Amino acid sequence: MNTASIAIADALATLEAEIAAAAAVAGRPRAAITLTAVSKTQPVARLEEALAAGLRTFGENRVQEAEARWPALRSHHSDLHLRLIGPLQTNKAADAVALFDVIETVDRDRLAIAIAKEQQRQGRQIGCLIQVNTGEEPQKAGILPAEADAFIDRCRGEHGLTIRGLMCIPPADQPAAPHFAFLAEMARRHGLPELSMGMSADFATAIRLGATHIRIGSALFGARG
Repeated sequence: MNTASIAIADALATLEAEIAAAAAVAGRPRAAITLTAVSKTQPVARLEEALAAGLRTFGENRVQEAEARWPALRSHHSDLHLRLIGPLQTNKAADAVALFDVIETVDRDRLAIAIAKEQQRQGRQIGCLIQVNTGEEPQKAGILPAEADAFIDRCRGEHGLTIRGLMCIPPADQPAAPHFAFLAEMARRHGLPELSMGMSADFATAIRLGATHIRIGSALFGARG
């Protein structure tokens, strides 16, 4: 399916019904779940279509790509909420703090320190999530589970970040539910309210296990390519 072949308003209506149904099954209010539209690689015309459909929370993977289009769009939509959902290099921390409302991919001390310094320098406090590599995959970003508890404490204490929750991307070749349950339990232990987990293929499972933010790309924009 080409990205241009799917009308975002129609896809959003279908998706909203599915989210509401999943929330009902889980005994949760629909309002407790935020839909983050994964807008990476989408042309500006598609972003404008998404905005016209009523979407306001967007997730981007790359700082440089987001910088090229969102400032102009934000000038017309003051209620935009931008979340960085891709890995962040420390040398891009300044740009990320300036542009995003939330960074979901904090996963190492050097990055946490860089974000904290930029927040102080810019006088801007943003929300952060800790990315946990629940599958311990060497090719994937995220703090390892065995190191996560201590890292969360350091981020909140030593580094002074506003840690709002946790994020994970389960291994593609494993059932997602155990990873979501693990993340939810870790968030509960630390009193963290946000859980960013679940994508187009598994968001219903994520909602059942406590997701507060689901990251949806292909179900909204169509498969890339």
